[in-house]
Amino acid sequence: MTNLVPVGRALISVSDKTGLLDLARGLAAQGVELISTGGTATMLRTAGLKVRDVAEVTGFPEMMDGRVKTLHPNVHGGLLALRDDDEHLLAMAAHGIEPIDLLIVNLYPFEETVAKGADHATCIENIDIGGPAMIRAAAKNHRFVAVVTDPADYQPILDQMKAQDGATSLPFRQKLALAAYARTAAYDTAVSNWLGAELGERNPRHRAFAGKLAQGLRYGENPHQAAAFYTDGSKREGVATARQWQGKELSYNNINDTDAAFELVAEFAGAGPACAIIKHANPCGVGQAATLREAYLRAYACDQTSAFGGIVALNQPLDAETAEEIVKIFTEVVIAPGASDEAKAIFAAKKNLRLLTTRGLPDPKAPGLAFKQVAGGFLVQDRDNGAVTETELKVVTKRAPTAAEMADLLFAWTVAKHVKSNAIVYVKDGATVGVGAGQMSRVDSTRIAARKAGDMAEAAGLAQSPAIGSVVASDAFFPFADGLETVADAGATAIIQPGGSMRDDEVIAAADARGLAMVFTGQRHFRH
Repeated sequence: MTNLVPVGRALISVSDKTGLLDLARGLAAQGVELISTGGTATMLRTAGLKVRDVAEVTGFPEMMDGRVKTLHPNVHGGLLALRDDDEHLLAMAAHGIEPIDLLIVNLYPFEETVAKGADHATCIENIDIGGPAMIRAAAKNHRFVAVVTDPADYQPILDQMKAQDGATSLPFRQKLALAAYARTAAYDTAVSNWLGAELGERNPRHRAFAGKLAQGLRYGENPHQAAAFYTDGSKREGVATARQWQGKELSYNNINDTDAAFELVAEFAGAGPACAIIKHANPCGVGQAATLREAYLRAYACDQTSAFGGIVALNQPLDAETAEEIVKIFTEVVIAPGASDEAKAIFAAKKNLRLLTTRGLPDPKAPGLAFKQVAGGFLVQDRDNGAVTETELKVVTKRAPTAAEMADLLFAWTVAKHVKSNAIVYVKDGATVGVGAGQMSRVDSTRIAARKAGDMAEAAGLAQSPAIGSVVASDAFFPFADGLETVADAGATAIIQPGGSMRDDEVIAAADARGLAMVFTGQRHFRH
């Protein structure tokens, strides 16, 4: 099988001109003939480089506003011809087709055009046709042709040619072909997903997802699992768009937990300072207060044991006062929409503490998709962007919640959305005081949350459990009255839950018997 192939001729056609001149000069210095199109050719000539127009190669001018320029046998024959096949060589000679040994192409900026909110017609014009066709042709013929689709590979191709006396090796071309097919696959995915959204097609016959490698990870959830982190280009604020100021590289679990923390705290955008502390993708404490420092302290007080080694998310820029409190215990990651220089200086003394900042908070109500792999396929659903307002709640008990209870009920419901099912959340005065997560029985979750509240009282030296006088949120309905009885025994005075159980009347009667106020949301928040 052919190994080293000299590069005598290169076709360059790029929309992203990053690094183009250095690449072209490097190729020209190694005696490579340059062929190019439109603006790319103009830029190279302006820089003093000798370039042949594609129109000269094809014998046809660019036409139809550039839609047709490289879709020609003289281009595709030069890319696809097998150099060791006599019939191919005879066909090239008969039709004046010259071999193309190197293809440098990146595609029309379709993803970027969509992200900017361009109109339908503009998006359509940014769907590249000739580029993907050439890329796929060159990648198919990688035994003889090298194809580069990313400016990150410009210097490697020059280094490869310099090391190989102007040639490329088969293993190198194979790697480039892999990258090329992955790029066109991601590009077509972006186009198909955009068009599906435009047409309102909720369940297309074929569904594809694509991402760009952000970083390789040391391992996944466990050391025996390989892992990597990919971004999807959506620009949604969060861990994927954040700037890391200090600390070692994020791990798989760090990224997962940081995302969970930031999505939760984003629910409180515009509601005053808020803090969420996450451990193993579940909140161990969430608090609101007049200052960010106080919000952190209230979140920390809920479960001081679990907060150790946790992830802290803030809904406002980190300030020095809050930073001083956070560094008092070991924390893995802090993420916030900004940080003051004073706060950064305080964190600098903790070299293992990772600080991430974003330009803002993700919109919790924004649409989007979530998917999960199962054996033989994957499940796709809308991301849970559901929320309720006070006017949407239905009071089902004889006693209606007080204004203070209602505020805490809405807070508890917001937090419960981000707790693994079965989820039970106790809240008092704008802060969680007990969280029960991920239990097979809802009653067990109520008991765990109540016990956590008792632990909080002991840690804080309180005379009684903060569950007394609290409110409770349940992410799904109580199937029996026993769960409600448990929270009532713990001292809760009001409950928020979806309703919809066959035994709702029984549960409501139990609430009335204990003097509890209860509201139904008509919406649940299972989180598996």
